[in-house]
Amino acid sequence: MKSAGALRQISLSVSAEAEEAVLDLMAQIFGQPASFYSNAETGAQIASVYLENKTDWNAGKESELSSGLERLRECGLEIGPGTISCKSIPKEDWAESWKKHFKVMEIGRSLLIRPSWLKPRKKRGQHQIVLDPGLSFGTGQHPTTLYCLQELVYYREKGGAKSFLDIGTGSGILAIAAAKLGSNPVEAFDFDPEAVRIARRNAQENGVVRKLRITHQDLTKLPLQSKQQFSFVCANLIIDLLLEQKERIINRLKLGGILVLAGILKTQFEEVRQGFEECGMMLLKSKALKEWKSGTFIRTSAPKSPKANGSFDTGWLNLRKNNLNFRSS
Repeated sequence: MKSAGALRQISLSVSAEAEEAVLDLMAQIFGQPASFYSNAETGAQIASVYLENKTDWNAGKESELSSGLERLRECGLEIGPGTISCKSIPKEDWAESWKKHFKVMEIGRSLLIRPSWLKPRKKRGQHQIVLDPGLSFGTGQHPTTLYCLQELVYYREKGGAKSFLDIGTGSGILAIAAAKLGSNPVEAFDFDPEAVRIARRNAQENGVVRKLRITHQDLTKLPLQSKQQFSFVCANLIIDLLLEQKERIINRLKLGGILVLAGILKTQFEEVRQGFEECGMMLLKSKALKEWKSGTFIRTSAPKSPKANGSFDTGWLNLRKNNLNFRSS
C-alpha cells in the first residue's frame, strides 16, 4: 500500500461464535480477507476490512452487509451486537496498530514465531517462523491454531510426527512449522485459492518452499481412500466439514497416528468426539480456551483400505497416557 492517504476501516462488533461466518461474509462482499480482533480487557470482538478507495464503501455495501448478518441470524447463529461502523485511519497509524497486538511466541523448546519487526535472539536448537499480520491470517495467535502448534511441537520433540498433513492450511503456518521441525513429507491444502497463494508465499519467505507441498484442493472431492497416509494430521475446520468428511480425514492417517482436530466450539466438541470415536479414533487429550475446544486423537482401528499398511505404534499411546496427568486441561 502507498504510504500517503487514509484507509477506511469497516468494522462489525460481533460474538466470538460468529467469527468465521462474519469473516467469510465480509470477504465475499468486499473481495478481500477481513481481520478479527479480540480485546482481552473489554471483551470486544471486532471484524474489520480496510479499504483504500472511498467508493468501495457506500449505501449498497452497507445494505448488503446488514442483509448478510440477518441471514446468519435466521440460520440460528448468535451474531452478537452486529453494529456496523466506518472510520478513516491514516495508513501509518493502521500499520503501527497491528504491531501492538502481535508478540513473539515460543512453542515448546524448539519453535519461535515472530513478526518481522521483532528480532529476539534465537536459542540453541530453536527454529524461527517469521509471519506478519495483515491481510494474511493464521499467525498462531488464535486458540485453535495455537493448540495445533503446541501438539505438533510436542510430538516432534518426542521424535514423532515424522510425516505431516494440514487440512485447511490457511496461512500455511502449521505446514511451515512441520517443515522447519524436520517432518518429511509435509503436505497441506486449502479450498481457498487465495489461502494457497498466501501459504506458498509464506513458505518461500521462511525458506521451506522446497520442503513442503501446498495445493488447492477440496476435501469433499478427494477419494474416500488415500494411498498416502501420514503419522500426524491437523484438521482445523468447521464442525459440519469435520463430521461430514471424517472418514476422508481418518483414511489419510496411519494406524497409530495422531490427529488434531480444531475449529470447534466448546458446545460442539462432544459431538465431534463421538463421531470420530465411532470411526476408530480415541481421544487422548482436549483443551478449552475461551469459547473453543480442541482435541488430540490416536487412530486405533485397522485401516479400511486393504492396501494400506503400517503397524500400530503403541509407543505413542503409552507416551500419551503417561503424560496425560500434566498435559490435560
